[in-house]
Amino acid sequence: MYPKKEEKLNTIPAKNRQDALWSWSASDMAYGIRTGLFSSRETVKSCLERINQVNPKINAIVEVLADEALREADAADQAVLRGEKIGPLHGVPIVSKINTDHAGHATTDGVVAYKGYIASQDSPPIANLRKAGGIFVGRTNVPSFSLRWFSNNDLHGCTLNPWDSTRTPGGSSGGSSSAVASGMVPIAHGNDIAGSIRYPAYACGVTGIRPTVGRVPGSGPINVDSSLAVQMMGVQGPLARNVKDLRIALEAMSAPDTRDPIYAQVPLIGEPLKGPVRVGLLRDVGVAKPDPLVNQELDAAASYLKDAGYIVEEVELPLFYEAYKLWFLILLEDLRGILPMIGEFGDKAANVNLEYVYKVSEELWGKPSLEKYKQGYARRGTLIAQLQQFLEEYPLILFPSSTEQAFLQDEDIESVSASKRLLNAQWPMVSVPVLGFPAISVPTSVTSGLPNGVQLLGRRFREDTLFDAAEIIEARSNMTTPIDPKF
Repeated sequence: MYPKKEEKLNTIPAKNRQDALWSWSASDMAYGIRTGLFSSRETVKSCLERINQVNPKINAIVEVLADEALREADAADQAVLRGEKIGPLHGVPIVSKINTDHAGHATTDGVVAYKGYIASQDSPPIANLRKAGGIFVGRTNVPSFSLRWFSNNDLHGCTLNPWDSTRTPGGSSGGSSSAVASGMVPIAHGNDIAGSIRYPAYACGVTGIRPTVGRVPGSGPINVDSSLAVQMMGVQGPLARNVKDLRIALEAMSAPDTRDPIYAQVPLIGEPLKGPVRVGLLRDVGVAKPDPLVNQELDAAASYLKDAGYIVEEVELPLFYEAYKLWFLILLEDLRGILPMIGEFGDKAANVNLEYVYKVSEELWGKPSLEKYKQGYARRGTLIAQLQQFLEEYPLILFPSSTEQAFLQDEDIESVSASKRLLNAQWPMVSVPVLGFPAISVPTSVTSGLPNGVQLLGRRFREDTLFDAAEIIEARSNMTTPIDPKF
Protein backbone atom coordinates (compact mmCIF):
# COMPACT_ATOMS: atom_id res chain seq x y z
CA MET A 1 0.00 0.00 0.00
CA TYR A 2 1.20 3.53 -0.79
CA PRO A 3 2.05 5.76 2.19
CA LYS A 4 -0.48 8.45 2.97
CA LYS A 5 0.26 11.45 0.77
CA GLU A 6 -0.19 14.03 3.52
CA GLU A 7 2.59 12.36 5.52
CA LYS A 8 5.10 13.04 2.77
CA LEU A 9 4.33 16.58 1.64
CA ASN A 10 6.67 18.21 4.12
CA THR A 11 9.69 16.54 2.48
CA ILE A 12 9.03 18.15 -0.91
CA PRO A 13 10.03 21.83 -1.36
CA ALA A 14 6.99 24.05 -0.92
CA LYS A 15 7.58 25.79 -4.24
CA ASN A 16 7.17 22.46 -6.04
CA ARG A 17 3.99 21.20 -4.45
CA GLN A 18 1.60 23.13 -6.65
CA ASP A 19 3.75 23.06 -9.78
CA ALA A 20 3.22 20.74 -12.73
CA LEU A 21 5.23 17.55 -12.28
CA TRP A 22 7.30 18.21 -15.40
CA SER A 23 8.92 21.17 -13.63
CA TRP A 24 10.06 19.17 -10.60
CA SER A 25 13.65 18.05 -10.08
CA ALA A 26 14.54 14.41 -10.72
CA SER A 27 15.26 13.85 -7.03
CA ASP A 28 11.82 15.17 -6.04
CA MET A 29 10.15 13.13 -8.78
CA ALA A 30 11.93 9.98 -7.61
CA TYR A 31 10.98 10.62 -4.00
CA GLY A 32 7.34 11.24 -4.86
CA ILE A 33 7.14 8.08 -6.97
CA ARG A 34 8.74 5.73 -4.46
CA THR A 35 6.65 7.08 -1.55
CA GLY A 36 3.35 7.10 -3.42
CA LEU A 37 2.87 10.85 -3.44
CA PHE A 38 2.17 10.39 -7.15
CA SER A 39 2.80 7.72 -9.75
CA SER A 40 5.38 7.29 -12.46
CA ARG A 41 2.54 7.29 -15.01
CA GLU A 42 1.44 10.73 -13.78
CA THR A 43 5.00 11.99 -14.00
CA VAL A 44 5.65 10.57 -17.46
CA LYS A 45 2.32 11.89 -18.74
CA SER A 46 3.17 15.35 -17.40
CA CYS A 47 6.52 15.35 -19.23
CA LEU A 48 4.93 14.02 -22.42
CA GLU A 49 2.38 16.83 -22.27
CA ARG A 50 5.22 19.32 -21.81
CA ILE A 51 7.00 17.78 -24.81
CA ASN A 52 3.86 18.17 -26.91
CA GLN A 53 3.62 21.79 -25.80
CA VAL A 54 7.18 23.04 -26.33
CA ASN A 55 9.04 20.59 -28.54
CA PRO A 56 7.38 21.79 -31.77
CA LYS A 57 8.93 25.21 -31.03
CA ILE A 58 12.49 24.06 -30.38
CA ASN A 59 12.86 20.58 -31.94
CA ALA A 60 15.04 19.18 -29.14
CA ILE A 61 13.52 15.69 -29.10
CA VAL A 62 13.43 14.11 -32.55
CA GLU A 63 11.80 10.82 -31.55
CA VAL A 64 9.15 10.75 -28.82
CA LEU A 65 8.72 7.35 -27.13
CA ALA A 66 5.27 7.94 -25.62
CA ASP A 67 3.73 4.46 -25.76
CA GLU A 68 6.91 2.74 -24.67
CA ALA A 69 7.42 5.20 -21.80
CA LEU A 70 3.86 4.80 -20.49
CA ARG A 71 4.17 1.01 -20.48
CA GLU A 72 7.40 1.25 -18.53
CA ALA A 73 5.83 3.78 -16.14
CA ASP A 74 3.03 1.33 -15.36
CA ALA A 75 5.60 -1.38 -14.69
CA ALA A 76 7.51 1.02 -12.43
CA ASP A 77 4.36 1.75 -10.43
CA GLN A 78 3.65 -1.96 -10.01
CA ALA A 79 7.20 -2.47 -8.72
CA VAL A 80 6.59 0.16 -6.04
CA LEU A 81 3.30 -1.48 -5.03
CA ARG A 82 5.03 -4.86 -4.72
CA GLY A 83 7.71 -3.35 -2.50
CA GLU A 84 10.54 -4.28 -4.83
CA LYS A 85 14.01 -2.80 -4.55
CA ILE A 86 14.13 0.20 -6.84
CA GLY A 87 16.85 2.44 -8.28
CA PRO A 88 17.58 6.12 -7.62
CA LEU A 89 15.81 7.23 -10.81
CA HIS A 90 12.87 4.84 -10.53
CA GLY A 91 10.04 6.07 -12.73
CA VAL A 92 11.76 9.35 -13.66
CA PRO A 93 11.49 10.55 -17.31
CA ILE A 94 14.83 11.00 -19.12
CA VAL A 95 16.10 11.20 -22.71
CA SER A 96 18.92 9.62 -24.70
CA LYS A 97 21.09 11.19 -27.38
CA ILE A 98 20.49 10.11 -30.98
CA ASN A 99 24.18 9.25 -31.53
CA THR A 100 24.16 6.47 -28.93
CA ASP A 101 22.69 2.96 -29.24
CA HIS A 102 19.25 2.62 -27.65
CA ALA A 103 17.69 -0.78 -28.22
CA GLY A 104 14.92 -0.83 -30.81
CA HIS A 105 15.58 2.70 -32.07
CA ALA A 106 17.70 4.26 -34.79
CA THR A 107 21.17 5.54 -33.99
CA THR A 108 21.03 8.17 -36.72
CA ASP A 109 23.75 10.54 -35.48
CA GLY A 110 21.88 13.16 -37.50
CA VAL A 111 22.76 11.42 -40.78
CA VAL A 112 20.10 10.67 -43.40
CA ALA A 113 21.86 7.48 -44.50
CA TYR A 114 21.70 6.11 -40.93
CA LYS A 115 17.97 6.50 -40.38
CA GLY A 116 17.45 2.77 -40.81
CA TYR A 117 20.19 1.67 -38.42
CA ILE A 118 18.19 0.16 -35.52
CA ALA A 119 20.22 -0.70 -32.43
CA SER A 120 19.93 -4.27 -31.19
CA GLN A 121 20.90 -3.44 -27.62
CA ASP A 122 21.43 -0.53 -25.27
CA SER A 123 24.88 1.01 -25.09
CA PRO A 124 26.40 1.02 -21.56
CA PRO A 125 25.27 4.52 -20.51
CA ILE A 126 21.72 3.90 -21.71
CA ALA A 127 21.64 0.49 -20.04
CA ASN A 128 22.86 1.97 -16.77
CA LEU A 129 20.28 4.75 -16.74
CA ARG A 130 17.62 2.13 -17.39
CA LYS A 131 18.95 -0.07 -14.55
CA ALA A 132 18.66 2.95 -12.23
CA GLY A 133 14.96 3.09 -13.06
CA GLY A 134 14.98 5.90 -15.60
CA ILE A 135 12.21 5.90 -18.20
CA PHE A 136 13.19 7.12 -21.64
CA VAL A 137 10.59 9.42 -23.17
CA GLY A 138 12.59 10.49 -26.22
CA ARG A 139 15.76 10.77 -28.30
CA THR A 140 17.55 14.11 -28.65
CA ASN A 141 19.05 15.91 -31.61
CA VAL A 142 22.69 16.36 -32.64
CA PRO A 143 24.59 17.86 -35.59
CA SER A 144 25.42 15.54 -38.47
CA PHE A 145 28.05 13.07 -37.24
CA SER A 146 27.98 14.99 -33.90
CA LEU A 147 30.79 17.22 -35.14
CA ARG A 148 29.66 20.79 -34.40
CA TRP A 149 28.79 23.09 -31.47
CA PHE A 150 25.39 23.48 -33.13
CA SER A 151 22.58 20.91 -33.35
CA ASN A 152 21.07 20.85 -36.79
CA ASN A 153 21.17 18.35 -39.62
CA ASP A 154 19.38 17.41 -42.83
CA LEU A 155 17.57 14.45 -41.23
CA HIS A 156 16.04 15.96 -38.09
CA GLY A 157 16.28 19.70 -38.67
CA CYS A 158 17.49 22.46 -36.36
CA THR A 159 17.27 22.50 -32.57
CA LEU A 160 16.74 25.95 -31.04
CA ASN A 161 17.96 27.41 -27.78
CA PRO A 162 14.88 28.10 -25.59
CA TRP A 163 16.45 31.34 -24.39
CA ASP A 164 16.94 32.80 -27.88
CA SER A 165 16.17 31.13 -31.21
CA THR A 166 19.03 32.99 -32.92
CA ARG A 167 21.61 31.34 -30.64
CA THR A 168 22.93 27.81 -30.62
CA PRO A 169 21.72 25.43 -27.90
CA GLY A 170 25.22 23.99 -28.13
CA GLY A 171 26.42 20.78 -29.67
CA SER A 172 26.63 18.03 -29.99
CA SER A 173 24.29 17.47 -27.02
CA GLY A 174 22.18 20.49 -27.98
CA GLY A 175 18.96 18.51 -28.10
CA SER A 176 19.62 17.26 -24.58
CA SER A 177 20.42 20.69 -23.13
CA SER A 178 17.45 22.33 -24.82
CA ALA A 179 15.10 19.59 -23.57
CA VAL A 180 16.31 19.95 -19.99
CA ALA A 181 16.24 23.76 -19.98
CA SER A 182 12.70 23.89 -21.37
CA GLY A 183 11.25 21.41 -18.88
CA MET A 184 10.72 18.37 -21.07
CA VAL A 185 12.82 16.17 -18.77
CA PRO A 186 14.91 16.78 -15.64
CA ILE A 187 17.90 14.70 -16.80
CA ALA A 188 19.40 14.00 -20.22
CA HIS A 189 22.16 11.77 -21.53
CA GLY A 190 25.10 13.33 -23.37
CA ASN A 191 28.66 12.68 -24.48
CA ASP A 192 31.74 14.88 -24.81
CA ILE A 193 34.95 14.80 -26.86
CA ALA A 194 35.25 18.54 -27.53
CA GLY A 195 32.81 20.13 -25.08
CA SER A 196 29.65 18.37 -26.24
CA ILE A 197 28.21 18.15 -22.71
CA ARG A 198 29.69 21.24 -21.09
CA TYR A 199 29.06 23.70 -23.91
CA PRO A 200 25.36 22.84 -24.45
CA ALA A 201 24.88 23.08 -20.67
CA TYR A 202 26.52 26.52 -20.75
CA ALA A 203 24.52 27.70 -23.77
CA CYS A 204 21.17 26.66 -22.25
CA GLY A 205 21.76 27.55 -18.61
CA VAL A 206 21.83 24.04 -17.11
CA THR A 207 24.50 21.89 -15.49
CA GLY A 208 26.57 19.27 -17.25
CA ILE A 209 29.54 17.18 -16.24
CA ARG A 210 32.28 15.64 -18.31
CA PRO A 211 33.49 12.78 -16.07
CA THR A 212 37.03 11.47 -15.86
CA VAL A 213 37.84 9.21 -18.79
CA GLY A 214 36.93 5.72 -17.56
CA ARG A 215 34.38 6.84 -14.96
CA VAL A 216 31.28 6.06 -17.07
CA PRO A 217 31.36 3.01 -19.34
CA GLY A 218 30.72 3.83 -22.95
CA SER A 219 31.12 2.10 -26.26
CA GLY A 220 30.23 2.59 -29.87
CA PRO A 221 28.42 0.02 -31.99
CA ILE A 222 29.37 -3.54 -31.10
CA ASN A 223 32.43 -4.91 -32.94
CA VAL A 224 33.40 -1.47 -34.27
CA ASP A 225 36.96 -0.40 -33.45
CA SER A 226 36.92 3.07 -31.91
CA SER A 227 39.82 5.36 -32.79
CA LEU A 228 42.52 6.03 -30.22
CA ALA A 229 41.30 9.61 -29.74
CA VAL A 230 37.76 8.44 -29.04
CA GLN A 231 39.02 5.90 -26.50
CA MET A 232 41.30 8.39 -24.73
CA MET A 233 39.16 11.54 -24.94
CA GLY A 234 35.50 10.64 -25.40
CA VAL A 235 33.21 10.31 -22.37
CA GLN A 236 29.54 9.79 -21.55
CA GLY A 237 27.82 11.97 -18.97
CA PRO A 238 24.60 13.65 -17.84
CA LEU A 239 22.99 17.08 -18.10
CA ALA A 240 20.47 18.31 -15.52
CA ARG A 241 18.88 21.45 -14.13
CA ASN A 242 20.68 21.27 -10.79
CA VAL A 243 23.80 19.77 -9.29
CA LYS A 244 21.91 17.38 -7.00
CA ASP A 245 20.26 15.70 -9.98
CA LEU A 246 23.59 15.64 -11.79
CA ARG A 247 25.14 13.69 -8.89
CA ILE A 248 22.34 11.13 -9.01
CA ALA A 249 22.61 10.75 -12.78
CA LEU A 250 26.39 10.35 -12.76
CA GLU A 251 26.20 7.70 -10.06
CA ALA A 252 23.61 5.81 -12.10
CA MET A 253 25.66 6.03 -15.29
CA SER A 254 28.84 4.84 -13.56
CA ALA A 255 27.75 1.23 -12.98
CA PRO A 256 30.20 -1.35 -14.40
CA ASP A 257 29.98 -2.65 -17.95
CA THR A 258 32.60 -4.95 -19.46
CA ARG A 259 32.03 -3.62 -22.98
CA ASP A 260 34.20 -0.58 -22.25
CA PRO A 261 37.95 -1.35 -22.40
CA ILE A 262 38.87 1.74 -20.35
CA TYR A 263 36.23 1.65 -17.62
CA ALA A 264 37.61 1.88 -14.08
CA GLN A 265 35.44 1.11 -11.07
CA VAL A 266 36.49 3.89 -8.71
CA PRO A 267 34.43 5.11 -5.70
CA LEU A 268 32.38 8.20 -6.44
CA ILE A 269 33.35 9.85 -3.16
CA GLY A 270 36.99 10.14 -2.15
CA GLU A 271 38.79 11.29 0.95
CA PRO A 272 37.76 14.81 2.01
CA LEU A 273 40.14 17.47 0.76
CA LYS A 274 42.24 18.98 3.51
CA GLY A 275 41.05 22.53 3.97
CA PRO A 276 41.07 25.27 3.28
CA VAL A 277 40.93 24.13 -0.36
CA ARG A 278 42.84 26.25 -2.84
CA VAL A 279 41.25 27.07 -6.19
CA GLY A 280 43.25 28.30 -9.17
CA LEU A 281 41.42 31.01 -11.10
CA LEU A 282 42.45 30.73 -14.75
CA ARG A 283 41.21 33.41 -17.17
CA ASP A 284 43.38 33.45 -20.28
CA VAL A 285 45.95 31.06 -21.76
CA GLY A 286 46.87 33.17 -24.78
CA VAL A 287 44.30 31.88 -27.26
CA ALA A 288 41.33 34.24 -26.82
CA LYS A 289 40.73 36.79 -24.10
CA PRO A 290 37.46 36.31 -22.24
CA ASP A 291 34.76 38.92 -22.78
CA PRO A 292 34.31 41.35 -19.86
CA LEU A 293 31.05 39.57 -19.05
CA VAL A 294 32.88 36.24 -18.74
CA ASN A 295 35.43 37.79 -16.39
CA GLN A 296 32.59 39.25 -14.37
CA GLU A 297 31.05 35.79 -13.92
CA LEU A 298 34.41 34.31 -12.94
CA ASP A 299 34.80 37.04 -10.32
CA ALA A 300 31.32 36.34 -8.97
CA ALA A 301 31.92 32.58 -8.76
CA ALA A 302 35.28 33.19 -7.09
CA SER A 303 33.64 35.39 -4.47
CA TYR A 304 31.02 32.72 -3.72
CA LEU A 305 33.74 30.12 -3.19
CA LYS A 306 35.74 32.50 -0.99
CA ASP A 307 32.67 33.16 1.14
CA ALA A 308 32.38 29.39 1.63
CA GLY A 309 35.96 29.10 2.86
CA TYR A 310 37.87 28.28 -0.32
CA ILE A 311 41.09 30.15 -1.09
CA VAL A 312 40.92 31.46 -4.68
CA GLU A 313 44.09 32.68 -6.35
CA GLU A 314 44.81 33.82 -9.90
CA VAL A 315 47.06 31.37 -11.75
CA GLU A 316 48.69 30.90 -15.13
CA LEU A 317 48.68 27.51 -16.80
CA PRO A 318 50.23 27.57 -20.28
CA LEU A 319 49.77 23.80 -20.49
CA PHE A 320 46.13 24.48 -21.40
CA TYR A 321 47.31 26.32 -24.51
CA GLU A 322 49.37 23.30 -25.50
CA ALA A 323 46.42 21.00 -24.82
CA TYR A 324 44.23 23.24 -27.00
CA LYS A 325 46.67 22.83 -29.88
CA LEU A 326 47.01 19.09 -29.34
CA TRP A 327 43.26 18.61 -29.68
CA PHE A 328 43.56 19.60 -33.35
CA LEU A 329 46.54 17.31 -33.97
CA ILE A 330 45.20 14.24 -32.17
CA LEU A 331 41.46 14.30 -32.90
CA LEU A 332 41.57 15.67 -36.43
CA GLU A 333 44.23 13.22 -37.53
CA ASP A 334 42.14 10.35 -36.14
CA LEU A 335 39.16 11.69 -38.08
CA ARG A 336 41.04 11.74 -41.37
CA GLY A 337 40.30 8.11 -42.07
CA ILE A 338 36.54 8.68 -42.10
CA LEU A 339 36.55 11.98 -43.99
CA PRO A 340 35.46 10.29 -47.25
CA MET A 341 32.45 8.80 -45.44
CA ILE A 342 31.55 12.16 -43.89
CA GLY A 343 31.97 13.77 -47.31
CA GLU A 344 29.56 11.27 -48.85
CA PHE A 345 26.93 11.02 -46.13
CA GLY A 346 27.34 14.15 -44.02
CA ASP A 347 25.27 17.26 -44.70
CA LYS A 348 26.73 20.41 -46.22
CA ALA A 349 27.14 22.21 -42.89
CA ALA A 350 29.14 19.34 -41.40
CA ASN A 351 31.50 19.27 -44.36
CA VAL A 352 31.95 23.04 -44.53
CA ASN A 353 32.66 23.13 -40.81
CA LEU A 354 35.27 20.37 -41.10
CA GLU A 355 36.89 22.07 -44.08
CA TYR A 356 37.33 25.25 -42.05
CA VAL A 357 38.50 23.43 -38.91
CA TYR A 358 41.21 21.60 -40.85
CA LYS A 359 42.39 24.90 -42.29
CA VAL A 360 42.72 26.33 -38.80
CA SER A 361 44.59 23.18 -37.76
CA GLU A 362 47.05 23.63 -40.63
CA GLU A 363 47.77 27.17 -39.39
CA LEU A 364 48.76 25.64 -36.04
CA TRP A 365 50.61 22.53 -37.20
CA GLY A 366 51.43 22.83 -40.88
CA LYS A 367 51.20 19.67 -42.95
CA PRO A 368 50.25 16.60 -40.89
CA SER A 369 52.71 13.74 -40.41
CA LEU A 370 52.92 10.53 -38.45
CA GLU A 371 55.90 11.91 -36.54
CA LYS A 372 53.95 14.97 -35.38
CA TYR A 373 51.07 12.72 -34.35
CA LYS A 374 53.35 10.47 -32.30
CA GLN A 375 55.05 13.45 -30.70
CA GLY A 376 51.65 14.89 -29.87
CA TYR A 377 50.66 11.82 -27.87
CA ALA A 378 54.02 11.84 -26.12
CA ARG A 379 53.57 15.50 -25.17
CA ARG A 380 50.05 14.77 -23.95
CA GLY A 381 51.42 12.48 -21.26
CA THR A 382 53.78 15.19 -20.04
CA LEU A 383 50.97 17.75 -19.84
CA ILE A 384 48.81 15.34 -17.84
CA ALA A 385 51.64 14.83 -15.37
CA GLN A 386 52.16 18.59 -15.09
CA LEU A 387 48.47 19.18 -14.40
CA GLN A 388 48.39 16.41 -11.80
CA GLN A 389 51.24 18.10 -9.97
CA PHE A 390 49.48 21.46 -10.12
CA LEU A 391 46.29 19.93 -8.73
CA GLU A 392 48.19 18.72 -5.69
CA GLU A 393 48.47 22.38 -4.67
CA TYR A 394 45.21 23.60 -6.24
CA PRO A 395 42.70 20.72 -6.24
CA LEU A 396 40.24 22.82 -8.27
CA ILE A 397 40.55 25.15 -11.25
CA LEU A 398 37.91 27.80 -11.94
CA PHE A 399 37.92 28.93 -15.58
CA PRO A 400 35.56 29.95 -18.41
CA SER A 401 33.21 27.59 -20.18
CA SER A 402 33.73 29.73 -23.29
CA THR A 403 35.19 33.18 -23.77
CA GLU A 404 31.84 34.55 -24.99
CA GLN A 405 28.12 33.88 -24.72
CA ALA A 406 26.32 31.30 -26.89
CA PHE A 407 27.21 31.63 -30.57
CA LEU A 408 24.80 32.75 -33.25
CA GLN A 409 23.25 29.85 -35.15
CA ASP A 410 25.54 28.50 -37.91
CA GLU A 411 28.23 31.05 -37.13
CA ASP A 412 30.88 28.36 -37.60
CA ILE A 413 30.22 27.97 -41.33
CA GLU A 414 30.24 31.65 -42.29
CA SER A 415 33.96 31.75 -43.11
CA VAL A 416 37.34 30.38 -42.09
CA SER A 417 37.95 33.46 -39.96
CA ALA A 418 34.63 33.00 -38.15
CA SER A 419 35.42 29.35 -37.56
CA LYS A 420 38.82 30.30 -36.14
CA ARG A 421 37.26 32.83 -33.76
CA LEU A 422 34.82 30.23 -32.46
CA LEU A 423 37.52 27.59 -32.08
CA ASN A 424 39.66 30.04 -30.14
CA ALA A 425 36.72 30.97 -27.92
CA GLN A 426 36.33 27.29 -27.13
CA TRP A 427 39.83 26.67 -25.79
CA PRO A 428 38.29 25.81 -22.37
CA MET A 429 36.17 23.17 -24.09
CA VAL A 430 38.72 21.41 -26.30
CA SER A 431 41.73 21.50 -23.97
CA VAL A 432 40.03 19.42 -21.26
CA PRO A 433 39.35 16.22 -23.30
CA VAL A 434 43.01 16.05 -24.31
CA LEU A 435 43.97 15.98 -20.63
CA GLY A 436 41.22 13.56 -19.52
CA PHE A 437 40.30 15.27 -16.24
CA PRO A 438 36.72 15.80 -15.02
CA ALA A 439 35.08 19.21 -15.54
CA ILE A 440 31.66 20.63 -14.77
CA SER A 441 29.71 23.49 -16.34
CA VAL A 442 27.50 25.39 -13.89
CA PRO A 443 25.20 28.36 -14.72
CA THR A 444 25.59 31.65 -12.88
CA SER A 445 23.27 34.36 -14.24
CA VAL A 446 21.36 35.76 -17.21
CA THR A 447 22.51 38.81 -19.16
CA SER A 448 20.73 40.28 -22.19
CA GLY A 449 18.43 37.28 -22.22
CA LEU A 450 21.22 34.70 -22.40
CA PRO A 451 22.58 32.44 -19.65
CA ASN A 452 26.11 32.77 -18.33
CA GLY A 453 28.21 30.22 -16.49
CA VAL A 454 31.63 29.01 -15.42
CA GLN A 455 33.58 25.78 -15.50
CA LEU A 456 35.41 23.86 -12.79
CA LEU A 457 38.09 21.19 -13.29
CA GLY A 458 39.33 18.79 -10.62
CA ARG A 459 41.56 15.83 -9.97
CA ARG A 460 40.94 12.60 -11.84
CA PHE A 461 38.04 10.60 -10.39
CA ARG A 462 37.24 13.40 -7.93
CA GLU A 463 33.96 14.49 -9.47
CA ASP A 464 32.64 14.77 -5.91
CA THR A 465 34.84 17.82 -5.29
CA LEU A 466 33.44 19.45 -8.44
CA PHE A 467 29.88 18.85 -7.27
CA ASP A 468 30.64 20.36 -3.86
CA ALA A 469 32.07 23.56 -5.33
CA ALA A 470 29.43 23.78 -8.07
CA GLU A 471 26.64 23.58 -5.49
CA ILE A 472 28.08 26.62 -3.72
CA ILE A 473 28.05 28.59 -6.97
CA GLU A 474 24.59 27.30 -7.85
CA ALA A 475 23.17 28.37 -4.47
CA ARG A 476 24.27 31.97 -5.06
CA SER A 477 23.32 32.25 -8.73
CA ASN A 478 20.05 33.74 -9.96
CA MET A 479 19.50 31.10 -12.63
CA THR A 480 16.15 29.35 -12.75
CA THR A 481 15.13 26.62 -15.15
CA PRO A 482 12.96 25.20 -16.61
CA ILE A 483 11.82 28.08 -18.76
CA ASP A 484 9.20 28.51 -21.45
CA PRO A 485 10.79 29.19 -24.85
CA LYS A 486 11.34 32.93 -25.19
CA PHE A 487 9.87 33.09 -28.69
